[in-house]
Amino acid sequence: MRISGYRALTTVHDWGRPVGDANGLYADGVVKVPLVVVETDEGITGVGMGPHVEIDSIFTALEGEDPRGVTALYDRMLRHTFKAGHAGTVFGTIGALDTALWDIKAKAAGEPLWRLLGGRDRRVPAYASGLDIGVDDAGLVSLYKEYAARGLRAAKLKGGLDVDRDRERLTLVRDVLADAGNGARPGLMLDANEAWSRKQAVRHVAELERTLDLTWIEEPVRRWDADGLAAVGRGVRAAVATGENLTGLEQFRPLIAAGAVDVVQTAAVWGVTHFLRVAALAHAYDLPVSPIGTTPFGLLHAATAVPNHLATELQDLRPPTGFVLDVSVEDGAFILGDTPGAGLTLDEDAIKAITGGPVTRAYDSPAVRPGQAGLRLLAPRVH
Repeated sequence: MRISGYRALTTVHDWGRPVGDANGLYADGVVKVPLVVVETDEGITGVGMGPHVEIDSIFTALEGEDPRGVTALYDRMLRHTFKAGHAGTVFGTIGALDTALWDIKAKAAGEPLWRLLGGRDRRVPAYASGLDIGVDDAGLVSLYKEYAARGLRAAKLKGGLDVDRDRERLTLVRDVLADAGNGARPGLMLDANEAWSRKQAVRHVAELERTLDLTWIEEPVRRWDADGLAAVGRGVRAAVATGENLTGLEQFRPLIAAGAVDVVQTAAVWGVTHFLRVAALAHAYDLPVSPIGTTPFGLLHAATAVPNHLATELQDLRPPTGFVLDVSVEDGAFILGDTPGAGLTLDEDAIKAITGGPVTRAYDSPAVRPGQAGLRLLAPRVH
C-alpha cells in the first residue's frame, strides 16, 4: 500500500449560538473546519482535521510511502519542515495528516483505532465545555441541562473578564449539574484563554475560590510563561491546566520542569502521535493528560491507550456539516464504536453543498488576541 494523493476540504461547524472566549466571539456561531483526506493506491482513505498551511511541501514527505509506517512518517514530516519551523498552523497540518494516516492504518487492519492502539475500554470520560462566554444565563442553563442529560457531571466555562459574572455563571452551571447528579458535587473548571497577568490570575481565582471549588484554572497566563504559570499554581488551590497551544515536546519540557502545569492538555488538531508522546512525557512525571478540541475523534481513540488520561473535552453534541461519527455520548463519556479506523465518515456531497460567503475572522474573534489582554485595570463591559 502506498500514499498516492490528498484532498484538502473545508466544512463548517454551525453551533447555533455565539461561541468564543475572553478574546472575542464568533457572533454568528459559524466556524470554518478545515480537513484533509489522504488517498492510497489501494483505495483506502484516511481523514484528519486541521489546517492546510504548507500542505504541498509537507506532503512530499509522505507521497509514495506506506501509510502504515505512521510514526516514522510523522518524524519525516517534522524533518521536512524544520527550517521553516513546524510550530503553529504548520504543526496543525502535520497533525491532520498524521491523524489521517492512523485512520488508514486501522482501516487496513480492519479494526477501530482504539483497538489498534491497544485500548481495552471503548469508554472515554468526558467533561462539558460550551465555548459559552457569549451565552446569556437562560441559554447557559439550557445548554448545560442538555449536557447533564447525557450524564456529564463536570463542566468548563469560558471567563476571565469579570469575576462577579464568572461566579454567577459557574454557580448556575454547578446547580444544574448538582441537581442532575442528585446533589453530588460537580467538577467546575474556568478557562481564561491567556487573558491575565500572573497577579490578576491569582486575585481572580482566589476570589472565586472563596465560594466555589474549582477543579482547574486553564491557561491563566501566556502559554509559554513557565514562571508565571508556576506562580499561579502556588497562589491558588485549583490545579493549573495548559498545553493545548504547545506544539512539540520541547515546549512542554520547561513547564513540567518548573512545576508549572498540573493537568497537561493537548489539542486534537495536533494529531494522534503528538498526543501519545505528550501523554508518555506527562506520565513520567505522574501528571494526567486531557485532550481538548472540537470533534477530537482521533484523540478519543488514543486516550483509551494511555494510562494517565483524565477526561476529554466535549464541546458540542452536534458535529460539523458532513461529519458522520461512530461515537455516542452516554453516562458522562464518549462511547467509541467498532467501525474500522477512527470512526469518521465524510458526506462530501453535504460539504460541497454548503453555500454562502466565506467565514472570516473578525478583529474581535477568539482567533485574535486583544491588545489589552493582561493589561485591564477594570473589568470590561460584558453584554
